[in-house]
Order: sequence, then C-alpha cells, then structure tokens
Amino acid sequence: MPLRISRKHHNELLERALAAGNQECCGLLLGRDDRLFELVYCANVAENPDHNFELDPVELLSRHKAARDGGVPIIGYYHSHPNGLARPSATDTAQAVADGRYWLIIAGDGVTAWKPLAEAAQVIEFESIPILVEG
Repeated sequence: MPLRISRKHHNELLERALAAGNQECCGLLLGRDDRLFELVYCANVAENPDHNFELDPVELLSRHKAARDGGVPIIGYYHSHPNGLARPSATDTAQAVADGRYWLIIAGDGVTAWKPLAEAAQVIEFESIPILVEG
C-alpha cells in the first residue's frame, strides 16, 4: 500500500532538505494509516548533523503526548541525506526503532519511503514503500 502525500508536502520536503544545506534536516510525519496530513520540522540535535540526525526529544515527546490526547498521530519520520542516496544508510538501520512507522529520506531531487523490518525487535533492513503524490 503506498504512502499518500500531497504535492505541497512533497515539495516542502525537498525545500527543507535544500535549505538545510550540508546538514541533515529532520522531522515528524503526522497522519493516519497511509495518509500524511502534516509535516513537523524538528531541530537536528545530533552531535554531527552533517552526517547524522537526531530528532529534538522535547518536540518528539510533545507530539507523542498530543497524539495520546486525541491529536493527529505520528506515522513516521523524515530526514535528508545531503551528500548521499535517498535510501537508508547503515547508520539509519543501526539506530532505527522497530516501531512500524514510515521513514522518508530526501536526497538530491528525490523523496523515498521506507518501513523498518525487524527480527527480535532489532531493525535488520528497510522495505521500500511506494509514494503516491496527490494533487
């Protein structure tokens, strides 16, 4: 089943990655099931944001709490690979949580979608998910 995103959100992802320059941008995907409703930019608090990303934990926890209180759920995460490919890196696989959420990766002029596959709660690889850009 493809992840459905609006053209506006697709373009916004590309713009955010471009604006971040050589640093990885990152954020949250809010929506329901396979439909993206909102992008939430998060500060990249990684020690080395040129090569890694780490979502701002305050924003992440705030959005989890909002979802528990009836807000729009987090269906995934996004980040860019400014000098890499639009596919999960070895670092992404090692640091991923086996929570079943989408990962969008932006690189060059492309956006790709992935879901982590796990064994015994350890992510071992990612499955490519088609993206349906609407509008």
